[in-house]
Amino acid sequence: MRKLGKLEKVKLRDVWKHEALDFTQWMAKEENISLLLDEISISAENIKPEDNAGKFNVDISADEVESGKKIIIENQLEKTDHSHLGQLLTYASSFDACIIVWVVAEARDEHKRAIEWFNENMQSEISFFLVTTEVWQIGESKPAVKFNVVVEPNDWAKINKNSSTYSRELTETKLNKLEFWNAFKDYANINETKLKIARKPRPQHWYSISFGSSKAGLACTTNKRDNYVGIEIYINDDKSLYHKLLKNKDNIDALLEDEISWEELPEKKASRIKVVRKGNPENKDRWEEYFQWLIKNGEILANVFNKFSKP
Repeated sequence: MRKLGKLEKVKLRDVWKHEALDFTQWMAKEENISLLLDEISISAENIKPEDNAGKFNVDISADEVESGKKIIIENQLEKTDHSHLGQLLTYASSFDACIIVWVVAEARDEHKRAIEWFNENMQSEISFFLVTTEVWQIGESKPAVKFNVVVEPNDWAKINKNSSTYSRELTETKLNKLEFWNAFKDYANINETKLKIARKPRPQHWYSISFGSSKAGLACTTNKRDNYVGIEIYINDDKSLYHKLLKNKDNIDALLEDEISWEELPEKKASRIKVVRKGNPENKDRWEEYFQWLIKNGEILANVFNKFSKP
């Protein structure tokens, strides 16, 4: 029988010395913030650390992918206190936020009740979350982070975590997309891949994959109307990074069997480098074939970014 290790809790300050300089900057990276967002069943884009509205800086701001609602996240490496609660409300009003997340080391009972009260009495489109942070380690292993949702909107669990209720509220098209991405994630988990396919699938036409950069990531896509599946490097807001990759266009194009679409998107902050293959994403008989293709090309694009995006 294999010898088992002992699970030990690590002090947050042993991992992050400074709340703003260490923890917030760590949290703002896509592969890290996704751990939090997956716990509260939210997808986000345009993630900005230390974002400002007038005289006030919130730890992290973002936009909810499906609705465009503003998200703010206030971090605290200690027990909840009145000062941070006041800051949370000030930032929420300054950013006109609809999704407000307070990430803390430990939640006092009075602050739990305060967040519960906000959820019970605020307009239905405004949602408050109170989340605690834990770090665990086995022996000399790398520390691992765990986020625990302490308070969430009253019907959030029912809508987002109860599959039967959730499914009834989705259209057939969205259910097909959710089933596709769930199957893709399951396939990736039982087959070897260097990609970090860990995010909770959502009923949408894309699935995001982080490769360790806060400036860009991979996005798998499906399109029933145009009959294709695709994968792309999606660059959030850095045209100079796009042009750096564009300078190596011939080298990058030669690495992929399928034709690449280079899209600067001059009217938008984002840009993308996309490769697609024809196929009906609702044809379940070909799903394994699509999954293999997505993983293969995703690994190539991740390597391309790591190689050609460096100075």
